[in-house]
Amino acid sequence: MTENQQAIARQCLAGAETNAMNFPQIVGTLIEAGFESYAVDFRRATATYYLPDGDSVELAAHASATAVAPAFDADGVKAAIHEAQAQVPGYTYRGFCEKVAAAGCAGYNVSFSGRRALYIGRTAETHVEHFPD
Repeated sequence: MTENQQAIARQCLAGAETNAMNFPQIVGTLIEAGFESYAVDFRRATATYYLPDGDSVELAAHASATAVAPAFDADGVKAAIHEAQAQVPGYTYRGFCEKVAAAGCAGYNVSFSGRRALYIGRTAETHVEHFPD
């Protein structure tokens, strides 16, 4: 992985955490830089960005003030996703993270080629959200 790709991953994470970039902007930037996917782990407060050859960079993400709930509430996760997609007034990425953690989401994986995000609970329950058209 090049230093430029690492810088782009850091830029995208910071862009999400400061609300300077929205999800479509982040995805487009990462794809253009050659990334294949990324994963966010709320329990470890990390974000890992992957290239197609398996190379990756793991970055420290903000630590959630909300513990990941033991039970996975798919409807709660879906509601938070739909708020993000609609960019409802007052939306923030950190607020999104708090909501999905409270709904039992321990992390999520985003696949650019698969055009989907997989939200994973502590019990390995999942919700798949396909990218909007």
